[in-house]
Amino acid sequence: MDSIEWRSDSPESTRQFGATLASICEGGEIFFLNGDLGAGKTCLTQGLAKGLGIDTPVTSPTFVLHCQYPGRLELNHYDAYRLDGSGNLAGLGLDDLFGARGSVAVVEWPEMLAADVPSDYMEVEIRVDSPESRIFCLKAHGVGHRRFMSRLAEILGVAA
Repeated sequence: MDSIEWRSDSPESTRQFGATLASICEGGEIFFLNGDLGAGKTCLTQGLAKGLGIDTPVTSPTFVLHCQYPGRLELNHYDAYRLDGSGNLAGLGLDDLFGARGSVAVVEWPEMLAADVPSDYMEVEIRVDSPESRIFCLKAHGVGHRRFMSRLAEILGVAA
């Protein structure tokens, strides 16, 4: 299975979905979050953090580009919104953190990164369906994230 669609009807439901994603993370997962401002990227990341046992408040790292949170697995939260599409991870000194074993990476606005991103990642498109409702379209890229998607489908009871 390469893709799943999932609907959230509240910010709390979005956070719970993030915690579900975290429950099957083993380290090395990379989530590229795409969606308009206010779509729920940071809300999903807050759920991931909670599911990883992180108690520190998680906010969007727009002004600092990267925040790191210790938990069951370390969470590396990137926000590339302020980059102009020419930012590369090595040049920013972040390439050794991106997709590292023992950590989970979340990237908001990944389209602003240069083409040096890995080929194995989970693309998460968030569409606003109504003021409270969001549709999450997850698409696995690479072998590792296809395995992740299979585990997620099993948990959600979605046919593979």
